Amino acid sequence: MTKVGFIGLGIMGGPMAAKLQEGGCKLYLHDLKNPPLALIEGGATVCTNATEVAKRADIIIVMVPDTPHVEEVLFGADGVAAGLTPGKIVIDMSSISPMATKEFAKKINKRQCDYLDAPVSGGEVGARAATLTIMVGGAQEAFDRARPLFELMGKNITLVGGNGDGQTTKVANQIIVALNIQAVAEALLFASKAGADPARVRQALMGGFAASRILEVHGERMVKRTFAPGFRIELHQKDLNLALQGAKSLGLALPNTASAQELMNSCAAHGMAQLDHSALCQAIERMSNHAIAAA
Repeated sequence: MTKVGFIGLGIMGGPMAAKLQEGGCKLYLHDLKNPPLALIEGGATVCTNATEVAKRADIIIVMVPDTPHVEEVLFGADGVAAGLTPGKIVIDMSSISPMATKEFAKKINKRQCDYLDAPVSGGEVGARAATLTIMVGGAQEAFDRARPLFELMGKNITLVGGNGDGQTTKVANQIIVALNIQAVAEALLFASKAGADPARVRQALMGGFAASRILEVHGERMVKRTFAPGFRIELHQKDLNLALQGAKSLGLALPNTASAQELMNSCAAHGMAQLDHSALCQAIERMSNHAIAAA
């Protein structure tokens, strides 16, 4: 039975930990809130801090919102680093800065432990269905050891390259997702304003070259006005900020990414930061004085 520590049991982390437990892993948990009762009833052990998790588990998974949170979990008071012994693996499945990730990996490696950055895509739906896409950066040997755990949580699992490359891939993923959400919102808004039923327009487009997962899932959210969070606007803001910061340091222009970020910013300014990122459509609706709605 693999001893796995899991730190961060929110919208994504809770279902991911549940899949590991279903797969036979012995879990050691820590979260700022009480861990899900179902995990405890299933035999998981609740730890008082991240250091205790690291002492008791062989592989430690971190799933928290942002770069500062990962740094605090790893190297803060009662952090993971203080509980490590040689041979353990630390896996960060959060979505954070690629540059910071490389520095975190160096510090963990100095403790004779492996470090994998393994951010995911697929949202809460993918976490609950164990169909997440997992993009990994790190050493091949550590990846091979961790792969059975990844396979309990996801389907499309790729070792992209060294530390930081997993996070770079996730930033690229978030650029594509944001721009697709913007494109779907503009298309359905156009259809609606022109007098067509956006629900039927979406259905027709799903059979053509414009078909996409974003059109399927988020297009339906836009039509039905269901914006309960699967992936919050504030988290996508964070990811696009990583993209734009990286672009500046690399001397790149990402004009459409910047546009999508401004739409996210507008939503957040209107009190929508906690809504699903598909609610980006509402920023465009305000600009157009028209809402997507079934005719």
